[in-house]
Amino acid sequence: MQQFKRLSVLIFVSFFGFALGANAQEKPFQREVDALTKRIADSGWEQRGYVFTGSSSIRFWMSLQKDFPEENIINTGFGGSKASDLMAHLPEVVLNYVPSKVFIYEGDNDLWADVKVADIMTKLDEIVTWIKMENQDTEVYLIGAKPSPARWEKRSSYKILNQFMREYCIAHPGVQYINVWDDMLGENGKPIPEIFIADSLHMNQKGYKIWKEIFTPYVKE
Repeated sequence: MQQFKRLSVLIFVSFFGFALGANAQEKPFQREVDALTKRIADSGWEQRGYVFTGSSSIRFWMSLQKDFPEENIINTGFGGSKASDLMAHLPEVVLNYVPSKVFIYEGDNDLWADVKVADIMTKLDEIVTWIKMENQDTEVYLIGAKPSPARWEKRSSYKILNQFMREYCIAHPGVQYINVWDDMLGENGKPIPEIFIADSLHMNQKGYKIWKEIFTPYVKE
């Protein structure tokens, strides 16, 4: 009987320890998000600013604040994130800053990882809904997926996602769609190679100059 009790205790302790380990497991990009939010906190920030968030196309926009010097810009782009990752970290990278505008770039990595368009839109809707629940007056901007030489083979899927984003924004007040696709194409209808770095996926300064022109009406309105 005593041996049975000891065995029961060992089983319980092992199971409890496993459960704790599972609960303590870090969310994807947790360390990067922690470092990011600490850096922002140390630099000082003001509520009601403009948060730009999403994957690396936002993270690598190093000139963002310089491009819009009159605005309070907070760049919380992180990793090669997907919409599900943004949802997981939404309080840290968006909600805690009490923004008046939120610009979101997600979907690019999702499609490349074979996430279905319907699932991407479901997650984007959850993100928008949460932001609006916190503050109905917050303006949300969904940035359409960009064209890139590295992922041109999936252009049909990207176009479908962008169309769904556009229709979603039309149907939801306070949510706008930003089209970056068209201005990044050359006369041949393909991505302009000169606006990308060597990986043919991420943009260089020329690419972000195009984005600055695209975004200016939305930032200034």
